[in-house]
Amino acid sequence: MNVLETSKLLDEELYSRQLYVLGLPAMQRIQGAKVLLSGLQGLGAEIAKNLVLMGVGILTLHDPHPTCWSDLAAQFFLSEQDLGRSRAEASQELLAKLNGAVQVCIHTGDITEDLLLDFQVVVLTASKLEEQLKVGTFCHKHGVCFLVADTRGLVGQLFCDFGEDFTVEDPTEAEPLRATIQHISQVDAEMVVGLAQALEPLKGTEGESSEEQLDEALVRTVALSSAGSLSPIATMLGAVAAQEVLKAVSKKFMPLDQWLYFDALDCLPEDEEPFLNPEDYAPRDCRYDGQIAVFGAGFQKKLSHQHYLLVGAGAIGCELLKGFALVGLGAGGSGGVTVADMDHVERSNLSRQFLFRPQDIGRPKAEVAAEAAHHLNSNLKVTPLTYPLDPTTEHIYGDNFFSNVDGVAAALDSFQARHYVAARCTHYLKPLLEAGTNGTRGSACVFMPDVTDVYRGPASDADSEDASYPVCTVRYFPSTAKHTLQWARDEFEGLFHLSAETIKRYQQEGHPQGALISLADMDGPQVLTLLQVVLGVLRERPQTWRDCVLWALGHWQLCFHYGIIQLLRLFPPDKVLEDGTPFWSSPRQCPQPLEFDASQDMHLLYVLAAANLYAQMHGLPGSRDQTELRGLLKLLPLPELQDLAPIFASDLELAWASAELGPEHLKKLHEALEIWSTGPPLEPLMFEKDNDNNFHVDFVTAAASLRAQNYGIPPANRTKSKRIVGRIIPAVATTTAAVAGLVGLELYKVVGGPRPLSAFRHNYLHLAENYFSRWVPFAPAIQKFQHLEWTCWKRLEVPAGEPERTLESLLAHLQELLGVRVTMLMRGPAVLYSAGWSLEKQAWHLPLRVTEVMRQVTGQAPEPGQRVLVLELSCEGDEEDTTFPPVHYKL
Repeated sequence: MNVLETSKLLDEELYSRQLYVLGLPAMQRIQGAKVLLSGLQGLGAEIAKNLVLMGVGILTLHDPHPTCWSDLAAQFFLSEQDLGRSRAEASQELLAKLNGAVQVCIHTGDITEDLLLDFQVVVLTASKLEEQLKVGTFCHKHGVCFLVADTRGLVGQLFCDFGEDFTVEDPTEAEPLRATIQHISQVDAEMVVGLAQALEPLKGTEGESSEEQLDEALVRTVALSSAGSLSPIATMLGAVAAQEVLKAVSKKFMPLDQWLYFDALDCLPEDEEPFLNPEDYAPRDCRYDGQIAVFGAGFQKKLSHQHYLLVGAGAIGCELLKGFALVGLGAGGSGGVTVADMDHVERSNLSRQFLFRPQDIGRPKAEVAAEAAHHLNSNLKVTPLTYPLDPTTEHIYGDNFFSNVDGVAAALDSFQARHYVAARCTHYLKPLLEAGTNGTRGSACVFMPDVTDVYRGPASDADSEDASYPVCTVRYFPSTAKHTLQWARDEFEGLFHLSAETIKRYQQEGHPQGALISLADMDGPQVLTLLQVVLGVLRERPQTWRDCVLWALGHWQLCFHYGIIQLLRLFPPDKVLEDGTPFWSSPRQCPQPLEFDASQDMHLLYVLAAANLYAQMHGLPGSRDQTELRGLLKLLPLPELQDLAPIFASDLELAWASAELGPEHLKKLHEALEIWSTGPPLEPLMFEKDNDNNFHVDFVTAAASLRAQNYGIPPANRTKSKRIVGRIIPAVATTTAAVAGLVGLELYKVVGGPRPLSAFRHNYLHLAENYFSRWVPFAPAIQKFQHLEWTCWKRLEVPAGEPERTLESLLAHLQELLGVRVTMLMRGPAVLYSAGWSLEKQAWHLPLRVTEVMRQVTGQAPEPGQRVLVLELSCEGDEEDTTFPPVHYKL
């Protein structure tokens, strides 16, 4: 399959998030690649899943071995019904359903030299050293990229050999990924220790002997746990291995420097000797045998009784839910998982969110993910909730809800949402596992009450690339492609949403006065946009496709020709400021008007998109026929300025200054609205980035490109335009899986029981640059005031009592707890008590019950089922920056 063929077949809507990371040439090479994958245990399944989701051309599976119980702990394509079946055959059907564009085949015979020559990349997992050497030598000789990946319990390794002549067409400049761990074979632990003792001393870089003493305890621990098969390790290493395969076929990003060693032995308890009771780690012919071999049956039972809240069922959320199903989190007793997500499945989700299928498009993500996870493990109890987790739903996710939750996993795509969920976890003293990705970058963190610091990410997304720009810059003085895209996006909103909403409201109110009042509240640019819609070339509502084309052509003239001429009349090219500086100097760029030319693609695309959107708004049929449109445009005269809007010449200054509207402007607009309000209501258009057939992105791309031509700015292509205006976070399946695996490792520690700070790890990786870092989180900072010390996890718990205590009693109790006098008590911004109040006011409030004081001050009573009132306090002698622990008044 050549590049031209793959270009025609590439589904840009499906792979939209991935294209922003890899680019079109790399995706075309991936789609034409042939990969052989041998070994379909947990690690092999993870590699296969990622390659299929990301669209590799042909994936051939090889694993004739029968499915056994230990496979089920990490191999999510297998179930109890597959026991005894070939792993490859049992996995093929479900793998193929992940992506219909990928051909998933099976090879049932031996791996021969003739077979190897048919592939660009060969991957061996769960293979013997003899086979690795034989296949690796042949592949190196014949230019076939070769990888070996393996996991044993809590350790794993990855080896890459892309040959001596491999060329990276899009390299990075980072150092290769390196990590330091020990690696062992799966034999009796004491035999392994003996073999290690018999090795010659390790040689240094210059050949000198290293006299480091062998860590026999470490070797023994690795050996004893190596019989296990763990989903989080397979997920993490499988993601890295799959990314290396993609590097091999796409020639995008620098490959690994051959070797990666990884361990997560920190998941084992620090303060006790593991594997003391061999019976606890023995196989039980159950799906968790691979995990029991590492952590024991007692830990498995503890996992099954956990109840976790998963916030977000997107790409990371799906991977986490898959991991929960495989490890058995909430799969027994009173355990369970609640997944909360208000979004619905979209087609662009399918290349990363592997629990979803094409038939699920339009359904709630939480419901689909819950059903799919239950299919992976029928014992898993998953409850889907389609309500967002935010301040508006605290009556749903309130005291009763969180009292039944053991921990929270968050997979969210905004800092605002992350902060809210983290605050809930701090309030209820719940562990938080949190992960996020951006392209090939990813992070996974853990926050433990009283052990680690709390979540302290950026306060908002304001610093991201989708932040808004000054209005004047966007409308009149753009200097970057992002400025032109912001302008184009505002155009869409004003022309096809705001104007329709305004006219619709004008129709519904039935009286012009209210509508005119709301119109008078608009600023100049908003009114000008509305004028351009309701006036423009037409003087009445469009009736035909020709009317819509005429309007779109007129609007082209207005924006890219006459609008620029008018701006240059206000600010001539030779205009000089008072200090002698030219007005049109950097960063301002002097614009030039464009002349309409239907033979230029962007000119035609703008009219085509604008006319179709205008037709959609008015409930008229549109057209995609560009040849017919070119013919129609030849018959239409270019609108003159006086045909576009009678008041346009004087209203550019109005828009520029955002001056108040005069009665003549409102009268003219009212007359136009009277005409437009007859007939059926207009349909406001909501911008939708993921539908490539609705002309939304086409309009924005064309408008921004033409605006860029006006100002001599290099334009953004359609893909980049879609990413910026759609506020799309670039994403790939490999990074998503990697961070989910790292979260799973921290979950072991959280569920395992009390652990010191040194046991936990924050994680950051950048797969494109071969960078991976794990570090111990910060401890919570200790705050001090006089003799008091506390951390961010501390709260002052005060029972309300029966009968409920008075405000005076509460203040006395707090003074006894703190040893200092309370000077102010607040419920949010409302002051329930202040030492500065008059004696009369204090005498009125102090004898009242606390909830009665709250009702009188705030006008609100506790919600039904509410168990705690959170109060804030100040104390005598404190400073402005002192933040005391919150008071939890327990009802």
